[in-house]
Amino acid sequence: MNISWSEIKPYENELPTNYADRIGRLYTDTVTSAFKKSNGQFFTPVSIAYFMGKQISVNKDSVSVLDPGCGTAILSCAMIENLVLQSKVKQIELVTYETDENLIPGLQKVLEYITIWGMRHNVRIDCRSYCEDFILSNYSVLYSDTIYGRAESLQKYDLIISNPPYFKLSKEDKRVKAAQCIIDGQPNIYSIFMAISALLLAEQGQMIYITPRSFTSGRYFRLFRNFLFKHIQIDFVHLFNTRKDTFSKDNVLQETIIMKCSPKKGADYNVVLSYSEGLSDLATPAIKEVQRKEIIDLTSKELILHLPVSLEDEKIIRLFKSWDGNLNKYHIQISTGPVVAFRSKEQLCETSGEGTAALYWLHNVVKMLADHPVVKEGKPQFIHINEMSVSTLLPNKNYVLLRRFSSKDDNSRLIAAPYFGNMTSCAHVGIENKLNYIYRPKGHLNRMEVMGIAALLNSDLFDNYFRTFNGNVNVSATELREMPMPPLEVIESIGKDLIAMNDYSMVNVNKIVNKYFM
Repeated sequence: MNISWSEIKPYENELPTNYADRIGRLYTDTVTSAFKKSNGQFFTPVSIAYFMGKQISVNKDSVSVLDPGCGTAILSCAMIENLVLQSKVKQIELVTYETDENLIPGLQKVLEYITIWGMRHNVRIDCRSYCEDFILSNYSVLYSDTIYGRAESLQKYDLIISNPPYFKLSKEDKRVKAAQCIIDGQPNIYSIFMAISALLLAEQGQMIYITPRSFTSGRYFRLFRNFLFKHIQIDFVHLFNTRKDTFSKDNVLQETIIMKCSPKKGADYNVVLSYSEGLSDLATPAIKEVQRKEIIDLTSKELILHLPVSLEDEKIIRLFKSWDGNLNKYHIQISTGPVVAFRSKEQLCETSGEGTAALYWLHNVVKMLADHPVVKEGKPQFIHINEMSVSTLLPNKNYVLLRRFSSKDDNSRLIAAPYFGNMTSCAHVGIENKLNYIYRPKGHLNRMEVMGIAALLNSDLFDNYFRTFNGNVNVSATELREMPMPPLEVIESIGKDLIAMNDYSMVNVNKIVNKYFM
């Protein structure tokens, strides 16, 4: 690091937020993309910092503020500027956590400056900065209501604001072991930050976070959602329509949301939803208010958080809630393709022959079509049938194939294709691990069921519903297993209509699906 921090002084009348941003940009230029990714270090743009800071309001003259994973404290600065200029606050205690030792000198410059800036506005600002791991220093609060509770001495805060690090932790990580009570599977570090912060809130406290949207659904975050919604209520959520804009300079492609919460006071409350395309219209977002029960069912097992951005989305959510069927109830299962390419490398082959089965990869599946073979480098289209591979092959019968991932260029999250056993004379078929497959374990899906399920999954109706709770490129089997479905006879009728018309274009698929529901 070749930054001479002593020479980076605030400009005359420079706002603390802009100074923090300038410090952050200088530092960012000295570290690699690999470093930022491995540390989950993505600094907050000024416009987002101000937007988040303005969501906080207080009616007292002294407040305590926590900024975990603070970076250059740009979020604290933006919120404090708003408090100083828009409220009666006269004393602020600011506590920050940051583990990057190389950034600490820059952070100290910002904290020194905001203290001086506060004095100019007749507000006392006392700063304490910890160069230590926020999780390991505060995880005991997660167990404060158990016999292992040791959190009595931990400070509670009036306001918590954070852009936490985003990266997955290995199961051997000591932070995972410390937060085991909220973890199921491989966790992302940001969820542990949120859980601890929720319990560090004072009774009338407020916390606001900007995070990936991935926690709103999925099995791996289910324990976390159960914990979070037990302790807090959601007051405000802002959604960005684009994956690229929010942290564009760091090439972050996950959808992000801003969420403000407070300690839970009851089950019935309203939530303000705010929406912008990206940063350019952040100052003039679309705003609406919904009842809590419209976006999350606190009695459900999955506790999926739906985030509608339009009246059409709300209408679709109500439609899906009116259905009481799902794949499980129809004795239909969804599983992940068992052929893992790198483990089966020696069994894969480019051409068919005696003793081979067709192998379907992600690129073989397009909307309403399982296309095979489709030559693509590094994706052999066949697999040898032998004692090494047979345990990974499926019996050749009717399936619906579904991509497990969508790319940033895909217009749809759900891309499914019907597969019929008569497409090959082989007794087996191979399904690669990046595909899910839908099937009836005891028996088979008939042709109308296959066509009907594929049509529904590919439809705009299901895609729009899926987007209300899924903010990443993954298509989880767990989510689809629990997703409401119309009556089975309606699914078959949709399939029957498609087969009769022999037109599997998406225009016709949407026309038929909409005829039944819209």
